[in-house]
Amino acid sequence: MTRHFLTLDSIGRAGILANLELARHLKSIKGMAQNAVPGGRLGLIFDKPSTRTRVSFEAAGWGLGMLPITLRGDELQLGRGETVADTARVLSRYLTALAIRTFDQSRVEELARYSTIPIINALTDDHHPCQALADVMTIQEEFGDFAGLRVAFVGDGNNVCHSLIQAAGYLGFTLAISTPEGYEPKAEIVEAARANCKINGGAIELGNDVRAAAAGADAVYTDVWASMGQEKEREERARIFTGYRVDAGLMALARPRAIFLHCLPAHRGDEVTDEVIDGPQSRAWDEAENRWFTEQALLYTLITGEERLG
Repeated sequence: MTRHFLTLDSIGRAGILANLELARHLKSIKGMAQNAVPGGRLGLIFDKPSTRTRVSFEAAGWGLGMLPITLRGDELQLGRGETVADTARVLSRYLTALAIRTFDQSRVEELARYSTIPIINALTDDHHPCQALADVMTIQEEFGDFAGLRVAFVGDGNNVCHSLIQAAGYLGFTLAISTPEGYEPKAEIVEAARANCKINGGAIELGNDVRAAAAGADAVYTDVWASMGQEKEREERARIFTGYRVDAGLMALARPRAIFLHCLPAHRGDEVTDEVIDGPQSRAWDEAENRWFTEQALLYTLITGEERLG
């Protein structure tokens, strides 16, 4: 049966931990494992603009010995009426794996339904599981273990937040989420993660008090206030989210050795100040680099079925 990566639920706790172990090894060799998937072909469909996702996946695939083939949605017949199912059937004949960055989660799920190659969710409006893998790798590099950690997520309960919620449920850390009223994450994702917390430890806390979320945190995480596709809401969101900016005062409420995380791109002066993202507590650049290695580990495992390099 073909393995896919649609959300973190696709691999669960064991899969996340195995990914992190392999990613650490790949990072130690600078991603140079070109005999791992020699002659493989990695398709990359981008319905949304991308910097980190495109470059990290291309680097990851090339480092495994694969040929990255990057496609824009408007360059495909998919954008001119061909069905998702037919596209999946055809691309399965050409490619070894396919990652897609798109809007609707249902499109990724339909691709997976009709593909005979691994399909990877490189971002949808509901989930960003590749980012979550890089997030938890960065946290692990800093703190070692996840048990007992408190991570504050400040801002919009969006796709990044959803995947981080799933990560907390599987890895057993506490995720304290602070959003403006009406911008909370989806209830069903929260409840599923809370059920996992009962098994793995940790907790999912929801609230609107940004200071309460940040108090005693080991990491403070934020994202843009208006995601792709929400540009028309930017001015309204800027007004609503003003009190959710991560600045030095908010970081001071966290633990002394707390780190700052951001999935990027950052809108400096909106969700985060320069002094925080450029300061000594920032791990945003390590986090971005870790996209490369967690995605490389993911590709290798999905394609070969192995969790360690042969």
